[in-house]
Amino acid sequence: MKKYISLLLLFFWIASLAQPIESEKKSIENQINQASISFSNAEYEKAIDLSKKALVRAFKIGDDRLIAHAYNAIGVIYDEFSDSKRAIEFYKKALSYAEKTDDNQLKNWVYGNLGSAYYFNDIDVQKGIDYYKHSLKFAIKTKDKVQITYAKLNIASAYFSIDDFKSGIRYVNEVRIYVNSKGQEEARFTLNSLSGIYNSYLGKRELAEAYFAKAISIAEANEMNNYLVNVYDNLAEHYKKYNNASLEKAYRDKREALHKIVYSEERKKALENSAIQIELDEYKIQLERIELENEMQQQKLHESKLVSILFIVICVILLVLIFTLYRTNVYRKKINGELLKANIGLKQAMEKAEEASKLKTQFVSTITHELRTPLYGVVGITNMISDEHPELSNSTHLTSLKFSAKYLLSLVNDILQMNKIEEKRIVLENEPFDVREATTTITNSVQYIAKNNNNELVINIDEKIPRLLIGDKLRLSQIMMNLTSNALKFTKNGTVRVDLTHIKTIKDFHYVEFKVSDNGVGIAPADQGKIFDMFVQVSRRDDDYQGTGLGLAIVKKLVELFGSKIHLESKVNEGTTFTFTIGFEAKQLTDEEHLNNINVIFTVQENLRILVVEDNRINQMVTQKIMDKQQVKCDMASDGLEAIEILKEQTYDIILMDINMPVINGFETSRRIRKMGITTPIIALTAFDKEEIVQEAEEVGIDDIIIKPFEPASLFQMIQKVILKSKNAG
Repeated sequence: MKKYISLLLLFFWIASLAQPIESEKKSIENQINQASISFSNAEYEKAIDLSKKALVRAFKIGDDRLIAHAYNAIGVIYDEFSDSKRAIEFYKKALSYAEKTDDNQLKNWVYGNLGSAYYFNDIDVQKGIDYYKHSLKFAIKTKDKVQITYAKLNIASAYFSIDDFKSGIRYVNEVRIYVNSKGQEEARFTLNSLSGIYNSYLGKRELAEAYFAKAISIAEANEMNNYLVNVYDNLAEHYKKYNNASLEKAYRDKREALHKIVYSEERKKALENSAIQIELDEYKIQLERIELENEMQQQKLHESKLVSILFIVICVILLVLIFTLYRTNVYRKKINGELLKANIGLKQAMEKAEEASKLKTQFVSTITHELRTPLYGVVGITNMISDEHPELSNSTHLTSLKFSAKYLLSLVNDILQMNKIEEKRIVLENEPFDVREATTTITNSVQYIAKNNNNELVINIDEKIPRLLIGDKLRLSQIMMNLTSNALKFTKNGTVRVDLTHIKTIKDFHYVEFKVSDNGVGIAPADQGKIFDMFVQVSRRDDDYQGTGLGLAIVKKLVELFGSKIHLESKVNEGTTFTFTIGFEAKQLTDEEHLNNINVIFTVQENLRILVVEDNRINQMVTQKIMDKQQVKCDMASDGLEAIEILKEQTYDIILMDINMPVINGFETSRRIRKMGITTPIIALTAFDKEEIVQEAEEVGIDDIIIKPFEPASLFQMIQKVILKSKNAG
């Protein structure tokens, strides 16, 4: 009983510690803020002392955010005195701790300060620009207009320093209106100073001097002496350009005099001593941590003794359980007979369930086939009408017919896809593919949706991602196509982003984060839990797009097949983000493989002859029209026997074979053709799903399969591929 009372007291003691820790955090935060105020007032010794004390206190409570904050404050002070080596050292320490937190504002500050250290000290201006751009990224995440403004001004200043005025002025112009209307004094000073530099570069001397004068006025009015040092330097360079030696010298003298006051040698020496003291404090803190870990180790040894006692108690309990199990064994034998009877009943029920599953699969397969066959005719005849009657190309009725046919085809494909996933009949392929090419293809396919809703589609692919990955390109494309088209449909006059980011590499696997985000209507919290369910259509606005309700359900299942999970973040009227991460192996292609992967543009061979074996008259007419349009000669056979008789008399370059035909089907027809010694390539044109017939197709000598309805370009590319393969084999 005493032990339980002690545990309760320990619990309340730990809870009572929470409040003082929060109070200590606030106190440290205030101390760092005071250091910032002292820095602004040029009280550098006081600023470094306050920052150093805050750092020690932050280490003692182990708060990563405050440690990063304190290191950043110390770095700023050394940066001010052009001690760039120490400044960068402290900034990088700050960044290492900031990365452990989710404080985007702090990351914005540290990246910005690193940029300034590399730029203002002429260490590596381009590296400074890169850090500034990271700073801008986090400023945008926090939606802090002031920090966004400073980041853009810093980028512009860095570009100006390397005479890249074209890149820099874009950033200046983006913030000019905001700074002039709402900007702080530092921002207004920087804007006028940069405007002076830019107009000096353009040769607009008087305008440049007016901007410099305005910058000096702002700095003097606000006692910004360190800013005056910079503008005097800029004015000296300005007058040097225009060969005014007297004014150049005057401003250089002003700059040197003010620099000696602001950055005195005594202050620099004090800062060097402070840096050594900070390092000693860091070692002291590390020693204290080691001692604390030793105490924890001793506590663990004590706990292990308790574990041993508990183990003995558990063994006793197990012995009691074994005895109890022995006694219940007799009772178990008694009820075994009843269980056997129940098992027989369950087996019969399982057999019925399996039979029902087979019937469902057969039903889905039959329905999809019976729908695809007439859809081939509908899509084909619609295209024929458009070709033969150009005056109807803009007809709303014809457009609606095309849309309805494609929508019905999409529904059929979605139902078939969901059925395959549920029956675990999908096995992911492992083939090399170009992830950038796949992403570009997807985004090009959905541009019309973006245009209809006046959206901007932004694609960002991390350069660290290998060019070729090994995986299932088709399934990954289905996922990205669904998510991207959904984002575009539910966003108007907004932005949809597709981001691919390299997260990490473990052994040979590169983990890529796929993120599709929009700033559209969003999803209500009450609907987010069911958004991935089948046939669910969450109404997000009165005029929203109504689909099959299967898209996101398929996405979730396919992501899980890749061994990942999809995550949803959404706020109403702010937008939605879908994220998932997949690991891929990278592929290095040989020269021969590179050649094999080059896409060859199809050109119709002269005198190409094709035999089309098709029982459906409408589909015959559609296929004939496709061939006529490409000026390809083709003959028609209405069934397999007729095709065999024609082949006894004539020779063709390719045979297009329907599968589901009366008299003899396409498989039997192909088998008999091969027995006749005819090696003409055969392509199956079928409404069956490819995976259902691919094995039998290979057995009877069919070279390839294309599913109705299809794009004519896809058919002709396949014809070229099959003919080329046949010639090479010969």
